[in-house]
Amino acid sequence: MGILIALIPAIGWGIQPLVLKKIGGRPTNEILGTGIGALLVGLVVQLFMSPGGISITTFLISLLSGAFWVIGQIGQYTTFNLIGVSKTMPISTAMQLVGTSLIGVFAFGEWAGTTGKVIGGVAIVLLVIGSALTAVTDGGSKQGGITKGISILASTSIGYWVYSALPKLVNADGVAIFFPQMLGVFLAAAIYVVLKQPKAYGDGKSWKATIVGVIFSLAAFAYIFSANANGVATAYIITQLNVVISTLGGMVILHEKKSKKELRYTLIGLALIVGGSMITVLI
Repeated sequence: MGILIALIPAIGWGIQPLVLKKIGGRPTNEILGTGIGALLVGLVVQLFMSPGGISITTFLISLLSGAFWVIGQIGQYTTFNLIGVSKTMPISTAMQLVGTSLIGVFAFGEWAGTTGKVIGGVAIVLLVIGSALTAVTDGGSKQGGITKGISILASTSIGYWVYSALPKLVNADGVAIFFPQMLGVFLAAAIYVVLKQPKAYGDGKSWKATIVGVIFSLAAFAYIFSANANGVATAYIITQLNVVISTLGGMVILHEKKSKKELRYTLIGLALIVGGSMITVLI
């Protein structure tokens, strides 16, 4: 049963970008729908599970965590339109893993000892190489899009890093901080759309994208129980299947074309990214 629970976030986060691109729309439509869906699930959890009370400080830190996630997600949604899901997801995942791992080491004292740091360093090298391989292209015209996409992901992935790091500052159950995190996702998304493209509120595609927010938040909620049932290391490793699902799904379901060379390098890169992520949580 524990493994089945662990597969929920892996599958949910894997199909999330595929559903998103099938719905279509601009990044403003996509992030607004995601925020609304996340808030709905957060409210249901808060009303029906009645998690224990938390301090105002914990609430605000959790809310800020969710708001920073939106920064990373906007970058990812924007890059989908530039280079596609099958290229964006492995690059984005590698950047998330490298950043969160380094923050864990320098801010929270993880990877203690020389051996831990050496093994962790090897894992980061694998992630970087894997990410670079998935970005390999045959055509010169494609390279400009890849360069711009990587630049966007590099500047926005800090949102994911802070999203992952902030909950470590509080001593609270994952279920207890779930609602303020989802509220933070909604508020940040709503503010971004007001500033960027207010018309998105009246666009049907924004409301259709609500299903994407529901998928994301259900997967995030399931991960809390997976970590409790399987341990953080095992739960985290299994979630890395999401990058495989989304990347291969981009090619098969969204019909994102790759040459034989690009496909070969992408598959090798995926293997290195999954392998590197496994190493980081087994130190």
